[in-house]
Amino acid sequence: MRNHPTRALLHPVEGSDAPVRVYSEALLPTRHGAFRVVVFRERDTDKEHVAAVKGEVRGREGVPVRVHSECLTSEILGSLKCDCRDQLEHALGLIGAAPCGAMLYLRQEGRGIGLGNKIRAYALQARGADTYDANRALGFADDLRQYDVAACMLKQLGIASVDLITNNPLKLAGLAREGVRVRRRIPSVAPLNPHNVEYLRTKRDRTGHLIELFADEDVG
Repeated sequence: MRNHPTRALLHPVEGSDAPVRVYSEALLPTRHGAFRVVVFRERDTDKEHVAAVKGEVRGREGVPVRVHSECLTSEILGSLKCDCRDQLEHALGLIGAAPCGAMLYLRQEGRGIGLGNKIRAYALQARGADTYDANRALGFADDLRQYDVAACMLKQLGIASVDLITNNPLKLAGLAREGVRVRRRIPSVAPLNPHNVEYLRTKRDRTGHLIELFADEDVG
């Protein structure tokens, strides 16, 4: 087993208190190019998160990185209510065209409330609540996502600093609090449609998302 090719790819975990460990790793051809897919498993829950890595990132400064939370409704079912799938594809395209980069895919559906509660929130939105008021009506905060796992993943990948692909100032601040060096922000671009325009406007107006697609807001 000493020379097993998969075992040779794995990175050691530094420290016994790391919230995630590398579980498996392999090369994966995609429409955006070849990526090294690294699966991280949470120590206490066995929940799995994924890093799709392009090129050599260890020790590099200003690595293009997207920290993306799972969205089954858009990424699998093609929902038009949000811009998650478009942001995911945009970031993969940017990373695939760069010499190196990483997509971190976190299992934090519905800004951390889970799929079932996300669908309950959708039912409230259909009756007039916005995305944040719906969460509050269900007893949740606006955003329950945590970034300690993402920070640990970046550390284990050896990335020195990131150029973060995001519109979310809370994500920038959250990663910085976890010790991630963010060199600059790269805007995350996604198109408007009649079903997501109010959602995007709400994110911009209520939580300060740096959305740059409102030159023409007459979408209908």
